[in-house]
Amino acid sequence: MVESVDALMGQLMKQNRVPRMPQSPSFFSSRTAIMLVIANMVGTGVFTSLGFQLLDIQSPFVILLLWSVGALVALCGALCYAELATALPRSGGEYHFLGRIYHPGAGFTSGWISVTVGFSAPTAAAAITGATYIQAVFPDLPATLLGCVVVVLIGGIHLRSRGGSGLFQQIFTSAKIALILCFMALAWGFTDSVQPVTWSPTASDLTLMSSTGFAVGLIFVNYAYTGWNAATYLSGELDNPSRSIPRILIVGTGVVALLYLALHITFLGLAPMEEMAGKIEIGYVVANYAFGPLGAQATSLMLGFLLISTVSAMLLAGPRALQVMGEDFKAFSWLGQTNAHDVPGNAILLQTGLTLVMILTATFESIIVFSGAILAFNSLLTVIGLGVLRYREPDLVRPFRLPWYPLPMLVFAGVISWTLFYLVQARPVEGLLALGLVVIGVLCYLLARRAGFEIAPINQNP
Repeated sequence: MVESVDALMGQLMKQNRVPRMPQSPSFFSSRTAIMLVIANMVGTGVFTSLGFQLLDIQSPFVILLLWSVGALVALCGALCYAELATALPRSGGEYHFLGRIYHPGAGFTSGWISVTVGFSAPTAAAAITGATYIQAVFPDLPATLLGCVVVVLIGGIHLRSRGGSGLFQQIFTSAKIALILCFMALAWGFTDSVQPVTWSPTASDLTLMSSTGFAVGLIFVNYAYTGWNAATYLSGELDNPSRSIPRILIVGTGVVALLYLALHITFLGLAPMEEMAGKIEIGYVVANYAFGPLGAQATSLMLGFLLISTVSAMLLAGPRALQVMGEDFKAFSWLGQTNAHDVPGNAILLQTGLTLVMILTATFESIIVFSGAILAFNSLLTVIGLGVLRYREPDLVRPFRLPWYPLPMLVFAGVISWTLFYLVQARPVEGLLALGLVVIGVLCYLLARRAGFEIAPINQNP
């Protein structure tokens, strides 16, 4: 797969080749960035979403279709972000893209979303899930306390050097991939019986595919795929980002898509759907059928360990968006400050603190639906911005150009828009909360601008 991606990169970048620069220890490596993408994606969603989906959808074919559509949407989004990241090379992700393409206020609002829930909510969800898996083995262990301890310890690690953060991320993400592959292989090898499921479509599946349950299920799937854009949050800290980012995004997303499909074939093939419906700890339920009680406990501990990688990835990428926002707005200049190790210490501390608040106050499902909706809307505006930028600045140098333009952009925008429409109908409270957060962000920008806190760099392309 890597070789084919390299070939694609070579064909698409012939006209705008960027010379390879010698790697500096002050940069994150491409390997670390790929691991960051994988770790951001493989976490809470894939080990919890199935339980919520099975409440409305009892069809293995439709479930796999959900995850296939999610993979397609994520790959389309990754291709779009690859062009934006190479044309507008600066850390910050959507904050930088939206401020540069639309208006500084759009970037500010995106940064506001990142500050409040964009990263802290998924980090809290990953910590809660990891603690829930461990609590399944040790019932007397308080899951809330455990989740908070993990967040604090990992936040402390990322307050140190980039080298230490990168090594920690590579080790835990490599272990995550290896253990997931081992889990699937051993589960199929040790199971006494396979579930009598029908993988082919049935007559009732068409109705399910057009239902509100399918659309809401896709929100959970899109949430599970959230993180394919992680590398764009630290573009400025990558070695030769114009060359490396497209490969990082495509390889990371492709690997995760294959893992997700394989995991759900394993889940549905080894455990009864009615036993998984409504459950958070899907891995524990499946392992109990495959290995028995002792094997389930070992698997639960393993999955709790794996989610350390996800918490780490969120606490590594998120503060970089906050840092860039602090560099652009005087009111948030303290977020742009780096510590003695040249990492955004204040931003890391803020995200760690907000994550702890989320763990202590919010329910798991509300975190998933609310943050999934608002992050999807953020990405939707960014992907549409690719078309706006091409129209407005056709001569802008683009080391990577979106292949088959505008098809991937239209696929991403169409699926996300359809999903958000049905989500607002099915879950109006979460939809209104997301809208309210956006409105508050806009109002904060207007107040900051009136007070003279806005400065120029947000609207400049370095």
